[in-house]
Amino acid sequence: MGLDVFIRIIADAAVVPVVLIGAGVLLFKVPKGKRFEVYARVLMAGLTSYLLAKFVATLYQPASLRPFELLGVEPGASYLDNPGFPSDHALFVFAITCAVWFGTRMKKTSLLLLGLSLLVCIGRVLALVHTPLDVIGGVAIALVGAMWYSNLPSKEEEHGDGKSHSRKPATRRR
Repeated sequence: MGLDVFIRIIADAAVVPVVLIGAGVLLFKVPKGKRFEVYARVLMAGLTSYLLAKFVATLYQPASLRPFELLGVEPGASYLDNPGFPSDHALFVFAITCAVWFGTRMKKTSLLLLGLSLLVCIGRVLALVHTPLDVIGGVAIALVGAMWYSNLPSKEEEHGDGKSHSRKPATRRR
């Protein structure tokens, strides 16, 4: 397996496990009583991120050509025919990673998704379809969209912290 195949795998194909793991966790690990709230926030965070990305892209494009175009080589991964800021791949995988973390607080799964998401971002730069600024822009906009999760309770707040707390003793009526 050549380096170009490896780069294509991490730039494009690594999105697939992020989507599958993210969808599976959000479908099967969110408690039934919290699904509407979590799914509504995931939808709003995703829409906010996407719309913000498109708005920012209309206002700011650091370069009109992608790195592979500037270098006169073939792209190492799939891309849309636009200038590339912000990276849609980075935005998408980080939006899913944030949704899983804030929706379930599953630390190991979220760290796995974070690692895969970082690989996608690195792969997009190595494939010469994005600059580091394009990828950072996509991640930053996904994190802005994640502000929809800012008032979701943590597990401790939701389920208690496992410690017994003293209560006021009941007063007797005379």
